[in-house]
Order: sequence, then C-alpha cells, then structure tokens
Amino acid sequence: MKKRFLSMCLFVLVVLGGTKNYAQDLNFNESWTFFNDKAPGAEQPNFDDSNWRKLNLPHDWAIEGPFDEKYNARAGGLPFHGTGWYRKTFKVPATAKGKVVRIDFEGAMYNAHVWVNGKLVGNRPYGYIGFEFDISNYLNYGEQENVIAVRLTPEDLSSRWYPGAGIYRSVWLKIDEPVHVQQWGVYITTPTVTEKIAVIQNETTINNKSNQDALVEVTQEYFDPNGSSVGKVAEQITVKAGKSATSALYHKIKNPKRWDIYQPNLYKAVTTITKNGKVIDQEENTIGLRSIAYTKDGFFLNNKKVRFNGVCLHHDNGALGAAVYKRADERKLQIMKDMGVNAIRTSHNPPSREFLEVCDELGLVVLDEAFDVWKMEKVPNGYNKFFEEWAERDIKDMVRRDRNHPSVIMWSIGNEIIEQKDKKNGWKVAKMLHDYCVEIDPTRPTTAGFNNYRGPYDNNMAQQVQIAGANYKPSMYSELRSMYPEMPLYGSETSSCTSSRGVYHLPIKKYKTHESLHVTSYDLIGPPWAYPPDIEFHFQEQNPSVMGEFIWTGFDYLGEPTPYGGKDNSTNGYWNGDWPSHSSYFGAVDLCGFPKDRFFLYQSQWTTKPMIHLLPHWNWKGMEGQTIPVYCYTNLDAAELFVNGKSMGKKVKGKDLTTLKIDFLRYKPKTFDSKYRLSWEVPYKAGNIKVVGYKNGKVVKEEQIFTAGKPAKISLSVDRTEIDADGRDLAYVTVRIEDKNGNLCPNADNLVNFSVKGAGELVAVDNGNQISVESFQADHRKAFSGMCLAVLKSSKESGTIRLKAKSKSLKSATIVVKTK
Repeated sequence: MKKRFLSMCLFVLVVLGGTKNYAQDLNFNESWTFFNDKAPGAEQPNFDDSNWRKLNLPHDWAIEGPFDEKYNARAGGLPFHGTGWYRKTFKVPATAKGKVVRIDFEGAMYNAHVWVNGKLVGNRPYGYIGFEFDISNYLNYGEQENVIAVRLTPEDLSSRWYPGAGIYRSVWLKIDEPVHVQQWGVYITTPTVTEKIAVIQNETTINNKSNQDALVEVTQEYFDPNGSSVGKVAEQITVKAGKSATSALYHKIKNPKRWDIYQPNLYKAVTTITKNGKVIDQEENTIGLRSIAYTKDGFFLNNKKVRFNGVCLHHDNGALGAAVYKRADERKLQIMKDMGVNAIRTSHNPPSREFLEVCDELGLVVLDEAFDVWKMEKVPNGYNKFFEEWAERDIKDMVRRDRNHPSVIMWSIGNEIIEQKDKKNGWKVAKMLHDYCVEIDPTRPTTAGFNNYRGPYDNNMAQQVQIAGANYKPSMYSELRSMYPEMPLYGSETSSCTSSRGVYHLPIKKYKTHESLHVTSYDLIGPPWAYPPDIEFHFQEQNPSVMGEFIWTGFDYLGEPTPYGGKDNSTNGYWNGDWPSHSSYFGAVDLCGFPKDRFFLYQSQWTTKPMIHLLPHWNWKGMEGQTIPVYCYTNLDAAELFVNGKSMGKKVKGKDLTTLKIDFLRYKPKTFDSKYRLSWEVPYKAGNIKVVGYKNGKVVKEEQIFTAGKPAKISLSVDRTEIDADGRDLAYVTVRIEDKNGNLCPNADNLVNFSVKGAGELVAVDNGNQISVESFQADHRKAFSGMCLAVLKSSKESGTIRLKAKSKSLKSATIVVKTK
C-alpha cells in the first residue's frame, strides 16, 4: 500500500494546498450524501441532494433494517436489495492537472456504476472485489467543484447469505504522476527461505501515461520487523510512452526472521520510483518471509508439517453488517485463535484488505476464495449472470490484490459449484479458472470445495486444481486417498453442526427442527449432510495425511438459518417458513462473538494450554430428581464431576466414551462412541456442579457452575479500556445479567437500555439470538441466555466514552473507555 493519510484534515491540506513531488493515496471516505431509492438524474452534478442523508464510509445500508418477513430470511431478513445512491462534492488542485487521478473502491455491493461530473466512468458488478477508474479527463481542476455519484443496484435472490449493501469498504482518491506503479503492480515472492537465507524477488509493473519514453530508477529497500533496513537494490529501466514495463530485482537476507503461525514476523518492502533524481512514486508492502509446500503427506510451512485447524467465515460482522471495521475483524480473528484456529477459509468470496492484514499480523493462514457460483445458478440473480463477462477480470484481480500477503496460501476457484455434475464442460471451466490464477501467481496452489462426491473426480474437474477440497465427506477420506494417492487432500468444509448459545433441549435426541426455533447446545444437531465435530476428529485421526479441516463455521453469520427456513441451494425460494429465524446457527461462536459450548470442544482438540469446560447451566427448576446429561470438554487426561460437593466419579479421556446419536449422509451407524467428550448422567438438585481436571494425576484446572438466583444486577466488561480516537475504532462491551452473588442468570431475557456520553457513540447492539428482530442500531437490547452486547465507536476527539446500562428492577452498571 502507498502511504495513506487517514485524516480528512490532511486530505484538505493536500488537495487544497498542493501536493508533494510524488503521489499519495488520499482517504476519500468522509462527507458523502446517501439516498436509498431510485433518483433520476442523480448522476448530474447540479442535482439537488441537500436533503439526502450525510454520512461517512464504509457504509452498509441494509444492516440498518428493519427486519421484515417480506425480505428473504435466507439473506438475513434485511433490505439489502433495491437502489442506493452516494454522492460527494470535492475539489482537485490545479497542480494535479496533467497527472493521473484515479478513484479506487475497495468494494461496493453491488453492480456499481460511477459517474464523475455527469459522465459515466465505469461499472463493476461483483461486490467483493476492488476496482479503480482513471478519472483524470472527467475532472475540473482548481477552484471549480467536482461531483462523484455512485449507484448501486443489488438484487433480491442474488445471494445465499447476507451480502450487505452499499459502499461497504473504503474509497481512495489517487493522484499520481504520469509514470507510476500500476494498481497492485508490486509482486513480491520468496523463492528461497531457510533458516540461513531468504531470497526476496520483486517484480514491479510501471505504467507510463505520458507521450514520452521515461527512464526511471526503481529502488527496493527492505526493513526487518524492528524497522531496521536490511538491504537495498536498484536498477534503471525505460518505460515506453503509453506502455508498461516491469522491473525485476532480487535481494538476499541472511538469518531471516521467518513468518509462521507461531511468530508472524513481518518485513516491509518499500518500492521507490525516481525520474531525473526526483521521487515520482513510492509504495509500501508488508511481507512475510516463508515457504509453503503441499504433498500427499500434508501441508508444510517453512518445512514443518502444519495441520489446518480451520474455520470458514463469511464477511459480515454481525450487528455491524458488511461495513468494514478493522477492529471488528481483529476481534473476530483473535477469538478464533483463542479456540485454537490457525487457518481461515474466506467463504465464499474475496475478503477485505483489512481482514488479510489482520491474518498477516496474527499468523493465520488463509484459503482465499473467489466465487460461490460459476455459470449454473444457485439463486436466480447470482454471480452466474456476470460470470461470462467478468470472471476472468474478477479472479485475476483477486490474485493480484492479495498475492503479497504471507497469510494467503491457496486460491480457491469455487465452492460447491453446480458444474460438478456437468461431465462435458465443468472441467473446462475449472481449468480456465485455475489457469487464470497460475498466470498471475504460480507460487500458490489452486483449490476448490467439492461436495458432489464422486462427480468432480469422475468428471475430471477435481484434477484441474492442485488440491481438491472435500466438503462433508470424512468417511470418504480413505477411499479418496486410495483413488488418488498422490493428490493432497483436506476437509474444505466440515461438520455443519448447529446450536444456539446457552440453549439445552432435554431429553437429548436427534431432531430436524425444534418448536422453539432454537437448536440444542449439546452439539449433535445439523442438516442431513452434517455431523458432530467428533466425527471429523475421528476420521482426521484415522487419515494423518489429510491436511486438516475448515469447519462450517467459526462465527454465526446473518442469513442461511439452517436447519430452519429452507433447503440449501434451492432456487427461487424464500426461506421464511420459520420466521423470525433469520441468521446462522452454524457458528462455534454466536453473532456477538460469545463462545458457544462447541467453541470449547474444538479448543480441547486444537490447543495444549490446560482447559476445561462444563455444560449445561444448572437452573432446572421443576426438574428436581430428573436426569440431566452433564458434558465436559477438556484437553486434560481425566476429569471428576462433583454435584453439591459429592463426587459423581472420575472419567478418563480416551477411555470413557460418550455415545452420540447421529444420522448423516454416507455413514450407516446411528450412534458414535466419542472419546473426545466426557459425560455423566446426574439427577438434578439445585446448588452447584464442579468439574476438576487432572494431568498426570494432579489437579490442574477446574470449573464450577452455580444455580443462579433471580436477576439482580447488570455486569459490564469491555474487550479494551483504551481505543484510538480515529472515528473508526471499536470497544465491545459484554453485558451479563447476574444474581446478587455474581452468577450468570442463564435464562434471563431482561431488556437493557443503554446511554452513552463523551467521545464516542453506541454503534450497535446484539444478543446472539437467531430469532430476534430487534434493531441492531437501537439503544436497547433484550438479553439472550443472560447476555447481550453493546459496541462503542470512537469519535475523533480524545477523551472518554461512558456507557451506562439500565434495566427495570436491576442494579445498573457503568463502564468507561478512554480514547486517544
């Protein structure tokens, strides 16, 4: 990225006061107007938008609601389709005339059309990939104003999940010299990385928009994780008038600090272009020095075998919708790391720039995915409408944009595409997309998520990618390995277990749906293709050459409320039969970021730090004497359960098994004896339950749950007590309803009212309840399973944000967050 000015004050200084002698990318997010409807003539500069709403980007208009049964629950029950207009008035200094001025959108949802001063400069249908237009010839320079207008027309029945709507990622105004680095034109690879030496190869493509040949010097300088320069190389090249040329340089670094999932060391590469001794362009890229390799035996990072403890993630951030906040992605990914996650699959589209930056910083490897559909439709207005014209451009741009991120280790060309059953042409499309990726970046393998076993293998489609991903086929791993012994293999989508946080249905039984429209958290319910996590653990263990798994999903997401509402991949259908169910149950973490019990089941398999987790809650009034199944998830050797101080016996992990009721495709048994969870059958009596964990015979960890009394107070905690005063940083406040002794009231649904004072605002509320249609942008929220969430956003003023939470008959609470 070029050095970016995030303050509009600096933007004004640069635009109105003159530029430096080389280009800058200027943040263009502030001071837009917005109108959510058709507006004939709104592309014209003299159009009157004085009554339009004033806002800053990024912005998702659909998350503002309201929820309504007339909108498709499959896409979140929110108004994401229709027409939205954005307009902005701005000046460009006279000194910019003769330069190259571009407008860069990181993402607009979707079918964007862009006008400058009434002239159409371009359009881009796909909402998940960035694009830019050269607007130099459309601008007024000096004191005369310019108007940019953007129209978005997202369609109904265009997505299988909540896509969001609006200019939901950042916009940049780029003012460049005629000779400048092409968009995403710096391509950095590491052909050699060992403990002793790293070779960095840098290919920089330079455009010359002038009418004269240009002799330029290209300099590459590298800085280590501490900011110290570790080398500089340079060369001169001639860029012909109206053409492009590529500089290719390499540099060796001794004893490199390698990037991996344990120590994500990041270097900085600074590319500088000079002409006649003056700097005319400069670009910075954050890079990681690492090697990747795939064999039939697994995935290797820096020559060490790494198994994917992976999750699939959709792009929304719950109550914030699709609008990009780096802190929201950072928090999401930190929670995933706490679960033991080391790998992310971006389902089913390219992620934001910020998302990949956080993955680089945290040491998470990424499967970067392009599409959910090719030519054959899943929904009537899906990407299939644009595939023929735009697929090549979109997938190549994804690869160009993301290829310098060390976190990215695979390019996925598709997910569960319908062409798997097309014997004649499906493989040809797969080959075409594979070739596009390899053309732009041959250093990473291609992959796809295949679910139509054995179709893609028999139809020569799986053979077109370098690594074939298997969706929901754990019992087929050994068969696949025998059929294709040299092909690397992994579970690209696994489990699809569903649950609602804090909800337990008794007796334990396998059901399709429940009258409550919730799903039990005993972690066994899912759609017909789905299975408990234990099944995947078992088959991964039986097949050590399988590279790991990506569970569906790490977080709940808006839309696709399986097992309620409809059937996956069904066309022309609204999923509103079980309204108000409107958001996912698949996550190991709910929409708020609060862990469900399943989070701890994965943590027990994917982490080594001693942990133990106990379920369910212990508030079962009216069920005295009846049997309650108690489960324990732990990575310790053994655990002992106590009920009101009395031992219920010690269980040894791996020896004492828990029988699960199951029923899923391609697996005949109806039960599975799991060694991955411990369990007891306990007669209910109010009081407390406690589990004690043992390692090598010694007590290491324990957890205790009390029968809670009636709700008495609100308890607040915040993820960070100090945030940046940049107008975008976030603080997440967890709200608990507790009894007088501080125990969570697990059945509480009290209405909590919020008020905020100081240097920030309440930007969202949520509770993780998949059937709640309360507004995400209200100043109140009901608790669900005793908890809810308030999200604070900073202003640009240093100071404090004071949040007060009140509820009828409960003791209120206040929390303070500093901004600086």
